[in-house]
Amino acid sequence: MESPRSALPPPHYNRLLQPEAQFAQCDHVDVVLVSPRNPLNIGAAARAMANFGFRRLTVVAPYAPPWREARSAVGAPELLASAKQTETLAEAVAGCTLVAGTGTLTYRKPEQPVVSLPNLGPLVARELARGGRVALVFGSEKHGLTRDDLSFCHLLVEIPTDPQQPSMNLGQAVAVCLYELASQLSPLKNAVGFKATEEEQTPDDPAAPSENLDRLAIVIEETMIAAGYSPSSMQAANRYDLRLLLRRLAPNERDARRIMGLFRRILWRLRRASRER
Repeated sequence: MESPRSALPPPHYNRLLQPEAQFAQCDHVDVVLVSPRNPLNIGAAARAMANFGFRRLTVVAPYAPPWREARSAVGAPELLASAKQTETLAEAVAGCTLVAGTGTLTYRKPEQPVVSLPNLGPLVARELARGGRVALVFGSEKHGLTRDDLSFCHLLVEIPTDPQQPSMNLGQAVAVCLYELASQLSPLKNAVGFKATEEEQTPDDPAAPSENLDRLAIVIEETMIAAGYSPSSMQAANRYDLRLLLRRLAPNERDARRIMGLFRRILWRLRRASRER
């Protein structure tokens, strides 16, 4: 007689994943690698993306030019070939409404909200449900994301690891994060289209994409300069603080346009008054 244990289907690590959800995620979640040094790690990240149904990869300022030929991208050569390459992180996340940087808190004091990886799924699901786009950003193998990199992020995701070895290999970190996202997002009723039902619809407008926040930061900075807000030596620090502030405020598109119009009007007035003196 077959034992109850042997009658059960063998356990699989991906038993919680649903292919339909994976295909829906791939068009709404971007994986961004910033200044990766080893092409093999880029290939490993691409392979992990293929494992869990994510297909949008962007590589920012890679060290090694022939990274598209990485042999470690087993089963994912097309994904690697179609990946985007940008010179800056700002360009890579321009269209994203939620940008999540990854890293450890061991050597940094974060200036944005910190989310443990197991708690990231609901935040991503909510953003996707209201029509947003999400970027999951990973830093270089040498030092991770810099302070400046993180100023483009709405939050910092921490992977729970042993304090004795807090850092992870880049490819492994990508795999762990994507598995966690895929396993949490797949049970959603609205996973295929990432559109909430009428009862679940949020009244908020879509969040302003990152590129709109950067444009707004430029106009505010120009207004501050025209108003003599601070000396020129503080401009770089002000620019950094503005990026953080706007991402903490997380205005929706409509509010971002209103704020932009307000500051443009103030800037025009200031410049006009300066010319009339």
